[in-house]
Amino acid sequence: MPFPWEKLTGEPLIYASLGTLVNGQPEILRTILGAVARLEGFQVVLSVGKNLNQDELGSVPANTVVVGTAPQIELLKRAVLRITHAGLNTALESLAQGVPMVAIPIGYDQPGVAARIAHHGVGEFIEVEHLSGAALSERTQGVLSDSHYRIRAQHFASVIAETRGLDLAADVIERAFLTRSVVGRV
Repeated sequence: MPFPWEKLTGEPLIYASLGTLVNGQPEILRTILGAVARLEGFQVVLSVGKNLNQDELGSVPANTVVVGTAPQIELLKRAVLRITHAGLNTALESLAQGVPMVAIPIGYDQPGVAARIAHHGVGEFIEVEHLSGAALSERTQGVLSDSHYRIRAQHFASVIAETRGLDLAADVIERAFLTRSVVGRV
């Protein structure tokens, strides 16, 4: 996937995106831009998806690179924080890399995932109806300044690595098919 790697400055990286189903919401993306503009000493990559004309965002802070799509896992390997919609896959990918999160749940299962992010100490969330640049900036700075969040996220990265979830899932599926074919022959 093409990505402007040359624009990364080496400063601590914050990766922000709203996933594939609920992206393209310019008001939320503009709020994210307003919040991250207040962060000094950090660089932000904001992935806005394919459903939005980037001109709808208005002014982009100097510390931010805006892209349509991004190599999420590669960026998470470099990130110190993830601003997310709290989709389950996104949250798990962030945790697999030991990256704490600030979640803005928008719909579907996202409020429940966001509550779990906070409950397990791997980040914080702000409900979309309470979202403002100041509130998001406060939550972001809080997670960045409290090492507890990173320590908890790194703990979950170890748990995920040890669990080998994809291997386990494949084994369960294979056993289910085997059991079904045996039962079907009886």
